[in-house]
Amino acid sequence: MKPMYEKVLPTENSSWRYWLYALDEIPFNWHYHPEYEICLTLNSCGQRYIGDNIANYSDLDLVLLGPKLPHTWHSKELIAPGQHLTYVAQLPTSWIDAVVQMPELKPLGDLLAKSKRGVEFSLATAQQCRTRFEAMADATPMQRLLWLLEILQLMLDDSSARMISSDGYAPVSFADSATEKIDRVIAYIHQHYTSDLCAEQMAALAHMSTNHFHRFFKQRTEQTFTEFVNQLRVGKACSLLLTTDFPVSAISYRCGFNNISNFNRRFLQLKHCTPREFKRSYQHN
Repeated sequence: MKPMYEKVLPTENSSWRYWLYALDEIPFNWHYHPEYEICLTLNSCGQRYIGDNIANYSDLDLVLLGPKLPHTWHSKELIAPGQHLTYVAQLPTSWIDAVVQMPELKPLGDLLAKSKRGVEFSLATAQQCRTRFEAMADATPMQRLLWLLEILQLMLDDSSARMISSDGYAPVSFADSATEKIDRVIAYIHQHYTSDLCAEQMAALAHMSTNHFHRFFKQRTEQTFTEFVNQLRVGKACSLLLTTDFPVSAISYRCGFNNISNFNRRFLQLKHCTPREFKRSYQHN
Protein backbone atom coordinates (compact mmCIF):
# COMPACT_ATOMS: atom_id res chain seq x y z
CA MET A 1 0.00 0.00 0.00
CA LYS A 2 1.32 3.43 -0.94
CA PRO A 3 1.69 5.64 2.16
CA MET A 4 0.07 9.07 2.26
CA TYR A 5 2.16 12.22 2.51
CA GLU A 6 1.39 14.20 5.69
CA LYS A 7 2.07 17.92 6.01
CA VAL A 8 3.66 18.71 9.39
CA LEU A 9 3.35 22.26 10.72
CA PRO A 10 5.51 23.49 13.65
CA THR A 11 3.88 24.46 16.93
CA GLU A 12 3.37 28.20 17.39
CA ASN A 13 6.63 30.06 18.17
CA SER A 14 8.62 26.84 17.72
CA SER A 15 10.94 25.25 15.16
CA TRP A 16 9.32 21.84 15.65
CA ARG A 17 5.93 20.33 16.43
CA TYR A 18 4.74 19.10 19.83
CA TRP A 19 1.34 17.42 20.01
CA LEU A 20 -0.76 15.16 22.21
CA TYR A 21 -3.36 12.93 20.55
CA ALA A 22 -6.17 11.68 22.82
CA LEU A 23 -8.28 9.22 20.82
CA ASP A 24 -11.04 6.70 21.43
CA GLU A 25 -9.28 4.44 18.92
CA ILE A 26 -6.21 4.68 16.71
CA PRO A 27 -7.17 4.30 13.04
CA PHE A 28 -4.92 2.69 10.45
CA ASN A 29 -3.30 5.68 8.73
CA TRP A 30 -0.28 4.53 6.71
CA HIS A 31 1.69 7.74 6.07
CA TYR A 32 5.09 9.42 5.94
CA HIS A 33 6.59 12.91 6.23
CA PRO A 34 10.04 14.51 5.80
CA GLU A 35 10.45 15.15 9.54
CA TYR A 36 12.07 13.02 12.24
CA GLU A 37 9.46 11.88 14.75
CA ILE A 38 9.58 10.82 18.41
CA CYS A 39 6.37 8.98 19.30
CA LEU A 40 5.30 7.83 22.78
CA THR A 41 2.04 5.82 22.94
CA LEU A 42 0.28 5.26 26.28
CA ASN A 43 -2.74 3.29 27.54
CA SER A 44 -2.97 1.39 24.26
CA CYS A 45 -2.13 -1.99 22.78
CA GLY A 46 -2.41 -3.09 19.18
CA GLN A 47 -0.31 -3.32 16.03
CA ARG A 48 2.53 -1.04 15.00
CA TYR A 49 3.63 -0.79 11.36
CA ILE A 50 7.03 0.82 10.68
CA GLY A 51 8.81 0.39 7.36
CA ASP A 52 8.76 -3.34 6.61
CA ASN A 53 8.09 -4.32 10.25
CA ILE A 54 4.74 -5.27 11.81
CA ALA A 55 4.73 -5.87 15.56
CA ASN A 56 2.46 -5.80 18.58
CA TYR A 57 2.88 -2.93 21.00
CA SER A 58 1.61 -2.10 24.47
CA ASP A 59 1.81 0.69 27.04
CA LEU A 60 4.85 3.00 27.03
CA ASP A 61 5.76 2.37 23.40
CA LEU A 62 8.57 4.81 22.53
CA VAL A 63 10.10 5.01 19.04
CA LEU A 64 12.19 7.35 16.93
CA LEU A 65 11.39 7.50 13.21
CA GLY A 66 13.60 8.91 10.48
CA PRO A 67 12.51 11.12 7.58
CA LYS A 68 10.05 9.60 5.07
CA LEU A 69 9.84 6.32 7.01
CA PRO A 70 6.25 5.02 6.49
CA HIS A 71 4.43 4.21 9.72
CA THR A 72 1.14 3.85 11.54
CA TRP A 73 -0.31 2.42 14.73
CA HIS A 74 -3.68 0.68 14.85
CA SER A 75 -5.73 -0.14 17.95
CA LYS A 76 -9.22 -0.27 19.41
CA GLU A 77 -8.06 -1.79 22.71
CA LEU A 78 -7.38 0.30 25.80
CA ILE A 79 -5.29 -0.88 28.75
CA ALA A 80 -7.31 1.15 31.27
CA PRO A 81 -10.48 3.26 31.00
CA GLY A 82 -9.91 6.54 29.20
CA GLN A 83 -8.34 7.19 25.81
CA HIS A 84 -5.35 6.19 23.72
CA LEU A 85 -2.68 8.86 24.34
CA THR A 86 0.14 9.58 21.92
CA TYR A 87 2.77 12.25 22.49
CA VAL A 88 4.55 13.34 19.33
CA ALA A 89 7.61 15.49 18.65
CA GLN A 90 8.25 16.10 14.95
CA LEU A 91 11.58 17.67 14.04
CA PRO A 92 12.23 19.26 10.62
CA THR A 93 15.17 17.59 8.91
CA SER A 94 16.99 20.83 8.07
CA TRP A 95 16.62 22.07 11.66
CA ILE A 96 17.78 18.96 13.52
CA ASP A 97 20.59 18.29 11.00
CA ALA A 98 21.86 21.82 11.63
CA VAL A 99 21.54 21.43 15.39
CA VAL A 100 23.66 18.27 15.49
CA GLN A 101 26.53 20.20 13.90
CA MET A 102 27.05 21.77 17.32
CA PRO A 103 29.97 19.95 19.00
CA GLU A 104 27.87 19.26 22.08
CA LEU A 105 25.19 17.47 20.05
CA LYS A 106 27.27 15.58 17.49
CA PRO A 107 26.76 12.24 19.32
CA LEU A 108 23.12 12.42 18.20
CA GLY A 109 24.27 11.88 14.61
CA ASP A 110 24.56 8.12 15.02
CA LEU A 111 21.10 7.89 16.59
CA LEU A 112 19.55 9.91 13.78
CA ALA A 113 21.25 7.67 11.22
CA LYS A 114 19.74 4.59 12.90
CA SER A 115 16.30 6.21 12.86
CA LYS A 116 16.07 5.62 9.11
CA ARG A 117 15.03 2.08 10.08
CA GLY A 118 13.12 3.20 13.18
CA VAL A 119 14.43 2.74 16.74
CA GLU A 120 12.52 1.25 19.69
CA PHE A 121 13.48 2.12 23.26
CA SER A 122 13.23 0.42 26.65
CA LEU A 123 10.34 0.79 29.10
CA ALA A 124 12.65 2.59 31.53
CA THR A 125 13.56 5.20 28.94
CA ALA A 126 9.92 5.52 27.88
CA GLN A 127 8.87 6.18 31.47
CA GLN A 128 11.50 8.90 31.87
CA CYS A 129 10.49 10.48 28.56
CA ARG A 130 6.85 10.40 29.62
CA THR A 131 7.48 12.86 32.44
CA ARG A 132 9.19 15.25 30.00
CA PHE A 133 6.38 14.99 27.43
CA GLU A 134 3.76 15.62 30.11
CA ALA A 135 5.68 18.65 31.40
CA MET A 136 5.71 20.14 27.89
CA ALA A 137 1.93 20.66 27.93
CA ASP A 138 2.10 23.87 29.98
CA ALA A 139 5.67 24.88 29.17
CA THR A 140 7.00 27.86 27.24
CA PRO A 141 8.58 27.18 23.82
CA MET A 142 12.06 27.49 25.36
CA GLN A 143 11.27 25.07 28.18
CA ARG A 144 9.79 22.61 25.67
CA LEU A 145 13.03 22.73 23.73
CA LEU A 146 14.99 21.94 26.90
CA TRP A 147 12.70 18.97 27.62
CA LEU A 148 13.20 17.81 24.02
CA LEU A 149 16.97 17.85 24.43
CA GLU A 150 16.60 15.80 27.61
CA ILE A 151 14.48 13.25 25.74
CA LEU A 152 17.10 12.99 23.01
CA GLN A 153 19.79 12.47 25.66
CA LEU A 154 17.73 9.73 27.34
CA MET A 155 17.29 7.93 24.02
CA LEU A 156 20.96 8.29 23.21
CA ASP A 157 21.90 6.71 26.56
CA ASP A 158 19.55 3.73 26.17
CA SER A 159 21.78 0.68 25.71
CA SER A 160 18.70 -1.50 25.13
CA ALA A 161 17.51 0.47 22.09
CA ARG A 162 17.04 -1.62 18.97
CA MET A 163 16.31 -0.91 15.32
CA ILE A 164 12.88 -1.89 14.03
CA SER A 165 12.89 -2.35 10.23
CA SER A 166 15.07 -5.02 8.67
CA ASP A 167 18.76 -4.57 7.94
CA GLY A 168 19.20 -2.75 4.67
CA TYR A 169 15.71 -1.24 4.67
CA ALA A 170 15.56 2.32 3.36
CA PRO A 171 12.52 4.53 2.81
CA VAL A 172 11.40 4.78 -0.79
CA SER A 173 10.84 8.13 -2.49
CA PHE A 174 7.17 8.29 -3.41
CA ALA A 175 5.93 10.41 -6.27
CA ASP A 176 2.93 12.24 -4.87
CA SER A 177 1.23 15.13 -6.65
CA ALA A 178 -0.68 15.81 -3.43
CA THR A 179 2.54 17.07 -1.83
CA GLU A 180 2.71 19.98 -4.28
CA LYS A 181 -1.01 20.68 -3.86
CA ILE A 182 -1.02 20.87 -0.06
CA ASP A 183 2.17 22.99 -0.06
CA ARG A 184 0.56 25.39 -2.54
CA VAL A 185 -2.60 25.70 -0.43
CA ILE A 186 -0.68 26.21 2.84
CA ALA A 187 1.54 28.86 1.25
CA TYR A 188 -1.51 30.70 -0.09
CA ILE A 189 -3.20 30.69 3.33
CA HIS A 190 -0.09 32.09 5.01
CA GLN A 191 0.16 34.84 2.41
CA HIS A 192 -3.54 35.80 2.51
CA TYR A 193 -4.70 35.01 6.07
CA THR A 194 -5.84 38.63 6.53
CA SER A 195 -8.28 38.26 3.62
CA ASP A 196 -11.55 36.38 3.38
CA LEU A 197 -10.65 32.74 2.76
CA CYS A 198 -13.10 30.00 1.85
CA ALA A 199 -12.85 26.30 1.12
CA GLU A 200 -14.25 26.77 -2.39
CA GLN A 201 -11.37 29.10 -3.23
CA MET A 202 -8.79 26.64 -1.88
CA ALA A 203 -10.45 23.73 -3.68
CA ALA A 204 -10.10 25.58 -6.98
CA LEU A 205 -6.44 26.26 -6.19
CA ALA A 206 -5.91 22.52 -5.62
CA HIS A 207 -8.03 21.57 -8.67
CA MET A 208 -10.57 19.47 -6.78
CA SER A 209 -14.16 19.63 -5.61
CA THR A 210 -14.97 21.36 -2.32
CA ASN A 211 -16.03 18.12 -0.62
CA HIS A 212 -12.86 16.39 -1.80
CA PHE A 213 -10.77 19.34 -0.59
CA HIS A 214 -12.24 19.16 2.92
CA ARG A 215 -11.33 15.46 3.19
CA PHE A 216 -7.94 16.03 1.57
CA PHE A 217 -6.99 18.91 3.91
CA LYS A 218 -8.08 17.03 7.04
CA GLN A 219 -6.12 13.91 6.03
CA ARG A 220 -2.95 15.83 5.22
CA THR A 221 -2.84 18.31 8.13
CA GLU A 222 -4.96 16.57 10.83
CA GLN A 223 -6.99 19.78 11.08
CA THR A 224 -10.04 21.05 9.26
CA PHE A 225 -9.55 24.00 6.93
CA THR A 226 -11.40 26.29 9.37
CA GLU A 227 -9.37 25.07 12.36
CA PHE A 228 -6.13 25.70 10.51
CA VAL A 229 -7.07 29.24 9.44
CA ASN A 230 -8.32 30.17 12.91
CA GLN A 231 -5.17 28.79 14.56
CA LEU A 232 -2.95 30.75 12.18
CA ARG A 233 -4.89 33.98 12.71
CA VAL A 234 -4.92 33.64 16.50
CA GLY A 235 -1.17 32.94 16.44
CA LYS A 236 -0.59 36.14 14.48
CA ALA A 237 -2.84 37.99 16.92
CA CYS A 238 -0.76 36.74 19.87
CA SER A 239 2.35 38.20 18.26
CA LEU A 240 0.68 41.58 17.77
CA LEU A 241 -0.68 41.59 21.32
CA LEU A 242 2.83 41.13 22.70
CA THR A 243 4.73 43.43 20.36
CA THR A 244 2.36 46.37 19.73
CA ASP A 245 -0.04 48.64 21.57
CA PHE A 246 -2.79 48.23 18.98
CA PRO A 247 -6.28 47.89 20.50
CA VAL A 248 -7.81 44.43 20.42
CA SER A 249 -10.37 45.49 17.80
CA ALA A 250 -7.59 46.63 15.45
CA ILE A 251 -5.64 43.41 15.96
CA SER A 252 -8.78 41.41 15.24
CA TYR A 253 -9.18 43.18 11.90
CA ARG A 254 -5.48 42.95 11.01
CA CYS A 255 -5.56 39.17 11.54
CA GLY A 256 -8.49 38.51 9.23
CA PHE A 257 -11.43 38.24 11.64
CA ASN A 258 -14.59 39.89 10.36
CA ASN A 259 -15.86 40.95 13.81
CA ILE A 260 -14.55 41.28 17.34
CA SER A 261 -17.01 38.77 18.81
CA ASN A 262 -15.80 36.01 16.50
CA PHE A 263 -12.19 36.92 17.29
CA ASN A 264 -12.76 36.78 21.05
CA ARG A 265 -14.61 33.46 20.77
CA ARG A 266 -11.87 31.81 18.66
CA PHE A 267 -9.12 33.23 20.85
CA LEU A 268 -10.75 31.88 24.01
CA GLN A 269 -11.27 28.50 22.35
CA LEU A 270 -7.59 28.15 21.41
CA LYS A 271 -5.81 30.02 24.23
CA HIS A 272 -8.29 29.44 27.09
CA CYS A 273 -8.24 33.14 27.95
CA THR A 274 -9.33 36.43 26.40
CA PRO A 275 -6.90 38.54 24.33
CA ARG A 276 -6.64 41.10 27.14
CA GLU A 277 -5.96 38.38 29.73
CA PHE A 278 -3.31 36.90 27.44
CA LYS A 279 -1.53 40.25 27.14
CA ARG A 280 -1.77 41.00 30.88
CA SER A 281 -0.34 37.57 31.79
CA TYR A 282 2.77 38.14 29.65
CA GLN A 283 3.21 41.71 30.91
CA HIS A 284 3.01 40.38 34.49
CA ASN A 285 5.53 37.62 33.82
